[in-house]
Amino acid sequence: MKNPGRFIHLCSLLFLLIASIEITSLQSLQSFDYLLSDFLVRQQAKTLQADPDIVIVNIDDSSLARMSDDVGNWPWPRSVHAELIEGIAKQKPLAMVFDITFEQKDVYRPESDARFNASLRELKQQGHKIFFPMIRRPPEDDIHGDLMSDISTSLGLQATPQAQAGARVAFQPPQAIDADLWQLGTINFSEDKDKVGRRYDLYTDVYGWLVPSLPTKVASALGYRVPQEKDLLLSWRGGEIPFQRISYVDLYQDFEREKSQRKPNELQGKIVVIGTAASALHDRRVTPIDSLYSGLDILATAIDNLKNQHRMQLLPSWINWMACVSIMLIVSVSFLRRVNALYPGIVLLAITTGSLFLSYAALSSFYLVHIVTPLLLAWLYYFSLALHEYWIELTKRQRTEKQFSRFVNPHVVKELGNNEDWGQQGQSREITVLFSDIRGFTTLCENRTPQEIVDLLNRYFTLQVAVIFKHNGAVDKFIGDCIMAFWGAPLDNPDHALDAVRAAMEMAEVLQDFKRELGDLEADFDVGIGIHSGPAVVGFIGSEKRKEFTVIGDTVNLASRIEGLTKGVSRILVSRETMLLCGDKLDFQALGSYKVKGREQEVELFAPVSSHQGEHP
Repeated sequence: MKNPGRFIHLCSLLFLLIASIEITSLQSLQSFDYLLSDFLVRQQAKTLQADPDIVIVNIDDSSLARMSDDVGNWPWPRSVHAELIEGIAKQKPLAMVFDITFEQKDVYRPESDARFNASLRELKQQGHKIFFPMIRRPPEDDIHGDLMSDISTSLGLQATPQAQAGARVAFQPPQAIDADLWQLGTINFSEDKDKVGRRYDLYTDVYGWLVPSLPTKVASALGYRVPQEKDLLLSWRGGEIPFQRISYVDLYQDFEREKSQRKPNELQGKIVVIGTAASALHDRRVTPIDSLYSGLDILATAIDNLKNQHRMQLLPSWINWMACVSIMLIVSVSFLRRVNALYPGIVLLAITTGSLFLSYAALSSFYLVHIVTPLLLAWLYYFSLALHEYWIELTKRQRTEKQFSRFVNPHVVKELGNNEDWGQQGQSREITVLFSDIRGFTTLCENRTPQEIVDLLNRYFTLQVAVIFKHNGAVDKFIGDCIMAFWGAPLDNPDHALDAVRAAMEMAEVLQDFKRELGDLEADFDVGIGIHSGPAVVGFIGSEKRKEFTVIGDTVNLASRIEGLTKGVSRILVSRETMLLCGDKLDFQALGSYKVKGREQEVELFAPVSSHQGEHP
């Protein structure tokens, strides 16, 4: 694209559209945000302590094994739980929360259920708060359920303006518990699209009726503020086992002893959560903390969050959008101002690093910041502009190589490709200039067609240019049947004079081979070569629309004048300056001094006759 600014503007509009769709609705990159935020949450949770006033009484593997001889296999008679809560109640806990459903009556041991209900009723009369979970059945079962208006009081349902009076709902309450003892809430732990649970429902909206969850019911009964929102983004604390756990069997057996061996008031003022984390009962969930996280700890975490107002908050999507746009603006301005692409990359890397630290720090203020999506989009935007910038630079380099390939051999072009601006401003260099002109060309043209003349010149120039390139020279231009070449630029060459003379000598040899190709006209065909060394200006010279890489200066003019003196003197003539630069590597024959147009002082000229043994490249 000829106009880089236009590409940047078009790319910016495209990425703004992509960012808007991705952040506000598509969210195809959200899984990357989850991966990072889960990692940060996991690291922070290790530094935080769960509420010590929430204690878990755990039906663990040890409890199942050790109590099997006395009370049988799981599920145990409800009278066992009656004895447990009676013992806990003596220590005056703040509340008892069961994470056991009790959804069916014990038809084989009804006296056990009666014993449990009797204990619950007595404890309720004493002012103890005991809570149970209930299960929301699949919506297709609602047609056979209860009228929500009839059960709203017993279940603590809240009617919204959209509540449907005739709506029915199918719940699975704890049938083993008498309805007048119900303090119920749902236990719905919500999974995100990646099947990882990070939220706990506060209310379930069923036909306009809000059904409280078990943590909501507990928090409300204890006077803690519950936000009127659908769910709670959990603030995790501790590691895989964050809360104090007491084995069910240890507590139960201690209550049966005449003299307790445990602390007499270890549960005083505590919220006691009773449930099972036994491996055999499979109450495990995938969370940011662990892939096999106990459902008991999830419930306790939700209660902890409501009790201590520790719930996390996710920043609104428009903030992510603004962050993405701001970063893209910084990148686009950098590229519009033609700043080296490395620098906005470094800035973007600094922003990325800073965002990671800020994202982690924000967790302390209970804000979950999803930074991956805006950063990924910003990096994709940066790489798009950087690749375009690379393409522009590559095109410039190829254009430079194409320009120089007209003058110098391929390996020199590659060297110059690393500095495509070489020669744009012009440089003063010590160089050697060669002019080579065909003698007898007019006669040659008289006996051939125009097409034959063009073919002949192309063949001749091809052979001679190959020699020039072979000896590290650069072709300046073709002037009719004349070749102008120079050495010492664009690359430095301390042997520029020596290479030029050796090239001239080989050009003379190549000429003899070419003359044999001409047959009977070869006698009228010859060349004259003039060489001079000295300072000259090298660079691209011309108009804005057309420039030529050339050399200018008195050195060029004198080389041309020397070439004009070759007729009748020597096929190759070099100046004294060139001869001296060749040192002792070539032998020269002095041909005297000659008057040159435009110079008052005569020019001393020499003809090369041989190179020393072993010194020719």
